Formats: sequence, C-alpha cells, structure tokens
Amino acid sequence: MTNQLSCTRPAPELLAPAGNWECIHAAIENGADAVYFGLESGFNARARAVNFSLEDLPKLMQLLHRRGVAGYVTLNTLIFTDELAQFEHHVAQLASAGVDAVLVQDLGAVRLIHEICPTLSVHASTQMTMVSAETIRAIESLKIDRVVLARELSIAEIRKITAATTMPVETFVHGALCVAYSGQCLTSESLGGRSANRGQCAQACRLNYDLICDGVDQNLGDNRYLLSPQDLAGYEHIPDLIEAGVCSLKIEGRLKTPEYVANIVGHYREAIDAAMLGRRLTWTEDSKREMEMSFSRGFTPGWLEGCDHKRLVPGLSSSKRGVEIGKVVALHGERLVADLDSSIIKGDGIVLQGDRIAGAEIGGRIFQVFVQGKSTDYPASGRVELAFQNGLLKNADVHPGQIIWQTDAPQLSKRLRASFASEQFARRLSIDIQFRASVGSPIAMAVRWEASDGSQRQFELQSDHVSEEARKHPTSVDDLKKQLSRLGNTPYQLRDLQAELAGSPMIPLSVLGELRKEMVIRLDAARMELPTRTISDSGVSARMLDSIPVTSEASRSDPELIVLVRSLQQLEQVLQAGQKTVYVDFHDIREYRQAVQMSHEAGATVFLATLRIQKPGELGLFKALAKHGADGWLVRNLAALEYAEQNNIPSVGDFSLNVTNPLTAQWLMNRKVQRVTASYDLNRDQLTELVQGMPSGWLEIVIHQHMPMFHMEHCVFCTVLSPGTNKSNCGRPCDRHDVKLRDRLGVEHVLHADIGCRNTLYNGHAQSGAEAVEKLIKMGVQHFRIELLRDAPTDETRRLLSLYRDLLQGEIDGATVWKSLKAENRVGVTRGTLEHPRNPLAIL
Repeated sequence: MTNQLSCTRPAPELLAPAGNWECIHAAIENGADAVYFGLESGFNARARAVNFSLEDLPKLMQLLHRRGVAGYVTLNTLIFTDELAQFEHHVAQLASAGVDAVLVQDLGAVRLIHEICPTLSVHASTQMTMVSAETIRAIESLKIDRVVLARELSIAEIRKITAATTMPVETFVHGALCVAYSGQCLTSESLGGRSANRGQCAQACRLNYDLICDGVDQNLGDNRYLLSPQDLAGYEHIPDLIEAGVCSLKIEGRLKTPEYVANIVGHYREAIDAAMLGRRLTWTEDSKREMEMSFSRGFTPGWLEGCDHKRLVPGLSSSKRGVEIGKVVALHGERLVADLDSSIIKGDGIVLQGDRIAGAEIGGRIFQVFVQGKSTDYPASGRVELAFQNGLLKNADVHPGQIIWQTDAPQLSKRLRASFASEQFARRLSIDIQFRASVGSPIAMAVRWEASDGSQRQFELQSDHVSEEARKHPTSVDDLKKQLSRLGNTPYQLRDLQAELAGSPMIPLSVLGELRKEMVIRLDAARMELPTRTISDSGVSARMLDSIPVTSEASRSDPELIVLVRSLQQLEQVLQAGQKTVYVDFHDIREYRQAVQMSHEAGATVFLATLRIQKPGELGLFKALAKHGADGWLVRNLAALEYAEQNNIPSVGDFSLNVTNPLTAQWLMNRKVQRVTASYDLNRDQLTELVQGMPSGWLEIVIHQHMPMFHMEHCVFCTVLSPGTNKSNCGRPCDRHDVKLRDRLGVEHVLHADIGCRNTLYNGHAQSGAEAVEKLIKMGVQHFRIELLRDAPTDETRRLLSLYRDLLQGEIDGATVWKSLKAENRVGVTRGTLEHPRNPLAIL
C-alpha cells in the first residue's frame, strides 16, 4: 500500500551491517548505499562477529567502490593506554586501503586519528551517546564529520537536533535495541569482566528477572523479561525521518545472517525509493512477515514515536521467536490440527508456545501438510493438519488455543540467497557520453558521471581508428546508443549520449565494442582509485603521549577522600562524621538547595551531580542546577561539560565520560575540568598504565561503590507498577516505592529513577578497590571516592568512612579493609573492576 506525500529532502544513505563476506554481497545486491563492518583484530563493538582482517581491506574496498558503495570501519570501543600504538597501526592501514570513514567512540582516539590522517572521515559512534544538539556542539572541536544519534530519540527530538546543528546525523531504523544507552552500559563489565564498551556484551538484558517492590516479590506472570526490548522497525517512518533531516538510515545486525541483510536491506531500499518519489509505503502482512522471519523479537517503532514502555518491553520473551501464525485446535495421534492465519508449507519450522524460562517449548520441521485429509505440497492456511518427525509430539504439552509460531521458511531463505548468489547489478551508475567523430580523424569521447560525494567526474577516451566516409550507411546516433549501452554485466548504464558526427563517418561495430570495453575498464579504475591521503609515519601516539607531562604541577598533598551521597539522610550522616568534600546525586533535584545549605553550614565543599543524559528540551535542568549555589558540578555528559565550561562552573568529569587513556583525559582537562574520573572499564593493570601516562593530579578514582550497570530510557517502574505508558501518565511510582530486580543467581540489584525518568540498575554487591589504593597513592594519586547507595544506620556509615580514611592515611592496608567489608556487608562486596588479575572473557 502507498500514501502520497511530499519529500523535499535529499535521499538518505541506506547503511547496512556486514559481519562477513556474504553479508557484504547481500548488502550490495539488495541496494545498500554503504556498509559498516569491524576488524577481527579488535577495537569494534561486535567482537563475536566474524569480522574482516586488515589484509582483506584493499580487496573489500575495491569491491565496494566498484559498485558505488561506501565502506565504514567500526573502531567503536574504548582504547586502553597500552593499545594506542596498535590502534595507530590499524588506522594507518585503514586510511591506506581507502576506507571511507571510521566510527569511533573514544574521544582520545578521534584526536589520534586526525593526527595520523587528517583527511580520514570520522563518524561519532552511537557509543559516544550523542543525544542532543548540545552534546554535538561539545565535540565540534574534534572535527567529526557525522554523528550517529542514540536510539532513544523520537522523531520529534531528532527534528529539534537537526534544526539546531549543521552536523549530519545518522540514526538506526531497524534491528535489535539495547535497553541501556550505548556507551553507558556497565552490566557485563560489572558482573563478569566482559565490557560492552569493548565489544564483549554478555546480553544480561535478555535474562529473566524477579521484581521486588518494598520488600515483597511481585507476581509478574509471564512478564519476566523486564529489560529485554522488542526490535526496532522504523519501516513506516522512513518519510518522517527523511523530512527530519537524517542523512543516513542504519540497519543493526553485524551478528546477523546474510539472508537477514538481504531481506531487511531490500525492504528498506524499496521504502526509501518510494519516499523519494512522494509515496509512503505501509507494511503489508506479507512484507512484515518476511522481515520477521529473518529475525525478530517482535517489532515496535522503538522510541521513534516517543516513549511507550509497555509496548517496548512486554516482557514475554527475549529471543527470536518467529511469526505468530495460528493456534492449536487438537492433537490427533501424532498430527497437529491447527487453524492458521498465514500460509505454511512442507519443510517450514514451527514451535508451540510454552514456558520459555523452563525450556518447555517444543517445535520442529513440518514433514507433511494435510488439507481436508489430503497431503499438499503447496502453501496452505486455515484448518490444516501438520505431521512431524515420529515421536516429536509424544507426551508433549499440547492443548487447544496454544499459539503456533513459525520459526523458519526455507523457501524464503532460498529466494533471499539467490538475490546475492551472483552479481545482479540491480542498481547501476548512470553515465553520460559526449561522442565525437569526423571523417579522416580519430574517434574521441568524454565519459561523465556523478561520484558518491556528489562531485562531477569525467575522463576522455580516444581510438586510433580513423573514420572513413560511409558509402551506404553512415553511423547514426541510434547506432552509437545501441552499441555503447550494451553494459549488461557491469554496474553501469547509459543515461545520455550526445554525438557530434562530421561528414558521414562509418564506424565499425568492433571499434565501438573496443571503446565500450575500454570505457568500463576506465570507469572501474576511476571508482576504485584510492583517495589522495597524507598518512603520518609511525610513532604518532608515542609523540602525543610524550607531550603530556607525567607529573602534576600541583604540589603533592595528603590523599583526599570524597563521598558521594544519594539522600539527605546520607548527607547528614557524612557531614556529622566530619566529611569535608561531598558529591550529591539525588533523585529529586529540588532537594539540592537544602543539600548545598547543609554542606556549607558544616564547612564542606559540595558538588552537584548532573544527569548522565541530556536530551532536547532539557537544557533548563542545567540552569536549575546552577541556581543552587554549589561549589561545582560532577559532570556526567558532554552537554554538561560544555555548559560548565561556558559558565565558569568548576567541574569534575565523572566515569560516564569514559576516560581510559591519557589522550581522552587531556582533551577533557583542556575543557577546564579540575580532574577526571577513571572509567569503570579499567582493571588494576590498565588503571596503573593510565596513571603512569598523565599527571596523577588529573585523576580521581572510585574505590567503593555499587556499580551502575544499566542506565536506560526505559522505565521499569512505569512498566510494572503503573497503568500508564510513560512519564506523562505513570503517576511516578518511583517516588513511592523501593524496587530491586533479582537475577538468576539470587542477587538483588537496586533500581533508581532520576529526574529525567531514566532508570539505573545498581549492582547489588558493593565493589571495593581498597587493595589497589596503596600503590595508587605511591604513584601520586590524591583523589579517591566512595559512593553510598542504600540508606544505612549512622554507625554503619561512620564505620565505612572510618575504614577508608584509615586506609588513605596508611593506618591499615587494603586487604584489611576488604576483609572487614566482606564480613560486615550483608549483601556482599567484591573487588569488582579493580580485581587483579582479571579475565576479560569471563562467562557471565
């Protein structure tokens, strides 16, 4: 179905994922304008994909460019200090191979790339958490060419961003959704040392959880997958995204099959082309079913229409289930009697809905389909009988009304594979020819085309053949068009031919054939020609690191303990215990004024924590924060960094700015922060390398905390404890209830909501880095932080402070602190990310 519309924007790029060579071919043949892929040597956020080797790059880029497709490499992980030299080597090879752009998360890595090759285009990955025009403005000095927006933005919010910035923006339009903001998820790191910021996400969001409200287990029924979103499918919103000014529409799926790539790219190619012709395609049941068959946890518009937490996370499932096609009527012997809403055929796969958590679902491939008692090899729907492998349904839990899901469609897969089994050239580059021939002179022609960057390109061809005057049939313009348009097995098509024929020349067909062949060779060479790039000699990262002083200009002083509190009760307790530097991180920022007053009356310095996310329309929260008269801010996002710098507000950069190497730290320090907090992705050895590479006074280290695992736009409070769908109608149950999520190991993780209604799930186990403190103090680190989470009796809070104060003063060692905490803390304490040694491939 189509609806008429008016499209005034340029066509967006259709950007496809590619985890292997077959996916590359599937993307090309089904209409992708560009593909993005990772390297098997690392630095990409999909470490489990097959990926490509550095040696593959020249061949891969030649293939893409010959077909007019751009190639982007994902370097979208955080980079550790000892990896900068290897990262530099990779970047130099990417630039030499003609890669069109790199997608980057790490701020320091962006700086390094520009020093290595200033003309290599850099795109800010969604891992950089770009959520507003203000966050984009904060990175303008890094000379980034495109920003991949966070998935959590609505079309209305995207419009506000594109109206307020000239930065080209890219957005996801289809695929799996992370429940946490990309670049802000520490769950895999916290639970098992598998950092999502390093491409090793363990997908803890896809597990089932119990919900405890005010100490009481809630009956969730079948809704146990509380953190597992359904998939994004923005198919019907293509015209709106184009009109919103999005320059690139991105499909998720570097871990998916080539059939998935072919399927999804083909449907979105059709939708984009229709939109550019003024037509809006709407989903037919057939097209939706086809896309769901390749992969689907259930389709939603994600956040494109705004927040609807119940629609986004129904909680019934967390993995691919297929397409619902009907219901069970009865079981006759070993034949399943079913009423089907959609057609099915022999060989298809199905599953009968059951308890997925208990592993009670049963399914298999259909051996025969019977309609009115007769076997059929054709697609069938309505009342049918289905036969399976002997014994499959024996003693199975089968009952009337049970939902039937189709999980596999071999005929669809066969058709999809055929779409990229060979070069199809469904999309071709249009060329224009200016042909010149005159009797007694050599033949010449100019070939013109539009390059992928919009520029006009051309070359000249000349034949040694000298035309003779025709005796009977001179060569006509139609003859030229007929011969020169024979471009069948090439990626080119003749759009226009203009000819200047002087006299009555007769040009042999063989000569025109040779000219056509030479033209194709020259076109291929021109499209595969490597860009002219200046690439620095090796040693760039070392020189950049050498430019950073390793000793702090400030004189050494006794180490300072900083305490972050999350309630007025905690603040009162630590102030009474004599704490002189506090950070305040409250759910209700209206309490900040009282917190500042209490701190100043106690003679303490107080910094207020900003939100981790600042979306369009939320700039006023910064202005409100600035009115409270605090001594500074704990900055948690790039927009807050920009605001603090512009308004001369003292600031400390928090963990969420992802500092894992000195180059990132230096960039932030140049933005006038007093110091930066080390990333929680660092283990003890990596933290040591970071400290050694920069002034120790630049760094603040969190040595006791409940790690914030998921930070998400999705609200569990609203989904489970409210009849509403978003913050406009939920009634704010987060203000009235204490909520925990219990994982499959029995650990109860604490759930909080901030003033922006974003949820954070904190690890139920406290983590202590006490055993690393002595060495860090010897290395010159002066600023250490502990963070409180739950309200506790005053004596417990005092005891915690006393232990860490004694540790910093050298009166007890870290092992004593850790053992004492493990004995005293009823919910347990772990060494967390500062464990030594730490296995980065630990199983969750």
